[in-house]
Amino acid sequence: MSTSRVIPMPPSEAGAYRWFYADVSAGPFSAVCIFMLGSLFSPRYSVAARRGGGPMEHCAVNFALYHEGGRRLWVLSEYPQAEVVEGKQLRIGRSTLSYGEDGAVRMEVADWTAPWGRPVSARLTLEPLTPSGEVVRLMPGLPHYWQAVAPRARARLEVPSLGVKEEGLGYHDTNHGDELLGERLAGWHWTRTHHREATVVDYHLPDGVEPLRMVAREEGVWCGCGSEPPLRSTVITGWGLRVPSQLQTGNVVVGEGRLLESSPFYARMEARQDSLDCMGEVADFRRFHSPFIRWMAHFRTRMGTAA
Repeated sequence: MSTSRVIPMPPSEAGAYRWFYADVSAGPFSAVCIFMLGSLFSPRYSVAARRGGGPMEHCAVNFALYHEGGRRLWVLSEYPQAEVVEGKQLRIGRSTLSYGEDGAVRMEVADWTAPWGRPVSARLTLEPLTPSGEVVRLMPGLPHYWQAVAPRARARLEVPSLGVKEEGLGYHDTNHGDELLGERLAGWHWTRTHHREATVVDYHLPDGVEPLRMVAREEGVWCGCGSEPPLRSTVITGWGLRVPSQLQTGNVVVGEGRLLESSPFYARMEARQDSLDCMGEVADFRRFHSPFIRWMAHFRTRMGTAA
């Protein structure tokens, strides 16, 4: 589906942010890649934003590769600047996000693992199979927004250093906001599920707000209020974060969530069953802003210099 896309203007106000997220499920591999302006994983931005520091001084690239539920690579590098080239390419360090005239989304990571500095080269190429969704306000009255840019895509994952070259399904979205996450929006639970003929995203939000649901098919994208399923069973991670014991799409249980990432404020999970492929996350942004957790976050991050 060849729709030309444009990278939006970068955020500029203290506390503002924008990130571009993609995941790929390909054979036994899963990968997540995020380009962040005003990094939500940055302990430095958490402090600097309250003192007037701008988001473009705290940009980051995150790439994670998983094989059958186990992490193989972790990149999280923070940079003091980023560059948008002609509205079609975002460059952070030596890594790039590009929107092609053919509609393809290309993420090329050229960075190092955190914290040890092993070089990583990876490419994610997404060819959209559906239109883009509309920009959606996540919480009434709060300046936090989400858009599914390429909610269902034919995807190729390449990691030359590990001999990985797989094809599968991909997903790409963007979130942005005008204030720090955790100031008023405490967190969320989010899942992306690829079905045989459609992709479904469910956002579960705090404070009694109705959940959001997006359904993307070749003929179009629908987004509206989803139904709240019956009370979900949860478990407590080793870091004390409450997460669902099973990943669901609506009332359909996909399976027990394999914990891909676990931290005091964030967890990433995955479940697959037959034609269903589910990626989920739980985020507690208020926890992240505590001094102790900010201190811990330094050990998962590598500081880079401008390219």
